[in-house]
Amino acid sequence: MQKQSAISYWDYIRVEELLGLQGGIPRDDAKVSNDEVLFITVHQVFELWFKLVLRELVTARNLFQAERVAEQQLSGAVKSLQRACSVLRIANQHWEVMETLNTREFLAFRDKLFPASGFQSAQLRQIEILFGLSMDQRIPLGLEGGYMAALRSHDGAPSPALARVQKQLEDRPSLRDAIDEWLFRTPIDGSDPRQKDDERCVRAFLENYLVAHARETDATSEHAASIARTAEDGERIAKRYADEKAQVRAFFTPSAAEGGFKRARIRAAMLFIETYRELPLLAWPREVLDSLVALEQFLVIFRQRHARMVERVIGRRTGTGGSAGVDYLDKTALEYRIFRDLWAIRTLQIRRAAAPELSNAAFYDFRNS
Repeated sequence: MQKQSAISYWDYIRVEELLGLQGGIPRDDAKVSNDEVLFITVHQVFELWFKLVLRELVTARNLFQAERVAEQQLSGAVKSLQRACSVLRIANQHWEVMETLNTREFLAFRDKLFPASGFQSAQLRQIEILFGLSMDQRIPLGLEGGYMAALRSHDGAPSPALARVQKQLEDRPSLRDAIDEWLFRTPIDGSDPRQKDDERCVRAFLENYLVAHARETDATSEHAASIARTAEDGERIAKRYADEKAQVRAFFTPSAAEGGFKRARIRAAMLFIETYRELPLLAWPREVLDSLVALEQFLVIFRQRHARMVERVIGRRTGTGGSAGVDYLDKTALEYRIFRDLWAIRTLQIRRAAAPELSNAAFYDFRNS
């Protein structure tokens, strides 16, 4: 084995190269203001954080692609998801640094940025694609050629950003798709899809749960209506709870276009894990679901903080890339949701004591791992 030569911190981290990247268009720190160096540095740090998030999401996605995901592998997936959460939590705080720029300080160099845009961050687009955002979910930029055209060079030539995103689009499945397949295979009250009577078992579990949910909802509705200020308010409250019960039942009976029984089973698996999360073999699955919700929440916060930073610094003017600026950013924060079913499950849960008993709870003891 060849002996490694001694290495220094600055060589390993490549400090000099790194510190030479904040010179802006002239490639010279001495020719740009402190404000512009701040702007460049914060965005470069974002790109480094995005690189870490991408690596962790790929690792988690790859683990969930296995036909059978062992407990030890789930712990690794949770570690990757939680690390991505930690990175985004810190990244969200970086908008505070950007907000140290006041409007006139930013306007002093903003014209240099035209027609560049934060939308051209290929890595953020990669994160969205890998997470599970589909092309038809994207908010229109309002520019000729749309989403992919914005990633080309100004003369229309292919760019490194376009190549990255195209490669990501080809890298399937997304994390959401891999999670869906894993959830579909998850045993529900001891039954898995390989068993002939699995659909009957799943539907029986759901029906028992829906009965328990209706009982809880009715009790809450009666109490809320009884203390309403007026009889009319009581009627409105009762109707609202009745509508809620109907929505819950509809959620677990998706149409063929939504995915039929396969989607119903995936939703049932989410509900099962959340409802019986204290069972030993559901310890890591529940951490997976919690981590996914936390990760999506950090992505939503990232977009919201971006929008508020932009509004605070330059208001609602048109973006340098020609987008609607803050209005566009706000729409992405509201509409870019990937794990909608996981969020919906929070609305459908009931008290632990009210949950129906399982017929095969022993299946989830450690001895069956």
